[in-house]
Amino acid sequence: MSYYKHHVFFCLNERSNGEACCAHQGAQAAFDHCKSRVKSLGLAGPGGVRVNKAGCLDRCAGGPVAVVYPEETWYTFVDTDDIDEIVDSHLKNGQAVQRLLLAPNVGR
Repeated sequence: MSYYKHHVFFCLNERSNGEACCAHQGAQAAFDHCKSRVKSLGLAGPGGVRVNKAGCLDRCAGGPVAVVYPEETWYTFVDTDDIDEIVDSHLKNGQAVQRLLLAPNVGR
């Protein structure tokens, strides 16, 4: 068994050269919302959920992106409603949110 049941990484990478990046698409606000929601539901901590910042996850074309381990489930999202659905469905109930899955061929 791993230390956390689910470990979520949000790409917060910012590019100043005009290339697509998650930071320019609301990734920080989504990270903050997810972290707060996980805590408010009592899901945070050892044996539960850990929400972390990440640098570039190299999936910029699908941004903003987050990945949930150990399932290796990649998500894209638009707003806090999407984050709430990921938290409720995947992190709380163990069911991936199919409509938010990032296509496997999406890269940088």
